[in-house]
Amino acid sequence: MTTGLPVSTILLITGFCLALIGLWGMLTHRNIMRIIIGFALIDTGLHIVMVATGYITGGTAPIIDRALTTAAATERAIDPIPSALVVTAIVIGFSVTAVMLGFAIRLYAARKTLSIDAFTESKW
Repeated sequence: MTTGLPVSTILLITGFCLALIGLWGMLTHRNIMRIIIGFALIDTGLHIVMVATGYITGGTAPIIDRALTTAAATERAIDPIPSALVVTAIVIGFSVTAVMLGFAIRLYAARKTLSIDAFTESKW
């Protein structure tokens, strides 16, 4: 069963929906863990969007040989740069999420709660 939409369009819609769900989760919840999960959803959604920008339906690897001539490369070759950027962004997003979880652990140890309301009178 096909919807008639290209795969890249489906990936763009999925990525933007994940990012919007994550943004909604960050803005509506008062629990720090749910905010961190919302951030991770935004991160994952934007990764899908970045990969979808370099995707070509029916495309091939960007290796010039007998199967892919130089003239056909601009139409059939998939751009590898968005994929390489996403690999880097995944590592950065993972480390930022780890730091946020570390802060959440320290905040829980200090106040025995993960509600943002308990931290409103904290002095910086």
